[in-house]
Amino acid sequence: MRPLAVTAMLAVFTTTVPAQTTTPHHTATSTATAAARRRSAAAASTANADGIAAVGTMPAAPGPSKLLFALRYIDLQLGTGELAQPQMFYTVNYTGWTTDGKKFDSSFDHDGGTPFTFPAGARRVITGWDTGFEGMRIGGKRRLVVPYELAYGELGRTPVIPPKATLIFDVEFLSQSSTPPGPPPPTGPPAGTVPQSTQPETKPVVKPGANPETDPKDQTNTPSTTKPQQ
Repeated sequence: MRPLAVTAMLAVFTTTVPAQTTTPHHTATSTATAAARRRSAAAASTANADGIAAVGTMPAAPGPSKLLFALRYIDLQLGTGELAQPQMFYTVNYTGWTTDGKKFDSSFDHDGGTPFTFPAGARRVITGWDTGFEGMRIGGKRRLVVPYELAYGELGRTPVIPPKATLIFDVEFLSQSSTPPGPPPPTGPPAGTVPQSTQPETKPVVKPGANPETDPKDQTNTPSTTKPQQ
């Protein structure tokens, strides 16, 4: 049962709109137009169901089209720097969650929060990352919703990533470079130095039959076989 207000409005509309009168010519034109529209809609429906029609030199691709998988994203903050370029080394911060809100990884938890650098498009990361930064500018932040086909597949990475897991990443695009990052700073002594305890002892080695006091040329300054000092 309709509400009373809607019933009243229908009654007013019915009583105040006069019936249209059409001529036979107008009726025939309207009928032809409607039929043309139906044929166009039917053709479009058939084209969608049967694949892609031939265009120019491109042959047709018969058969129904199917959606395989798709990456979704939300721009949380638009960057103001240069646009992300392909085949570059991207430096980013990130945090990843499963769809139940469980964090499984973050750049902030590694090496004192050191950002992560990877070669874009080189298949060194999941496919969702190789494509997920497209259109971003340096300084931008984005949330990526990555289906399992673009992440770790049907098997996942147990026990951290479940099978067929859709993953969510918050990423921040920090910089890009055409060259890989340099090696990390050394953690031991500066280059070119050796700890005193491991430096071999060097003493003059006297050649057989030579007198070191009268013939200094017969002395060679080479490491002896003495073990390193402890």
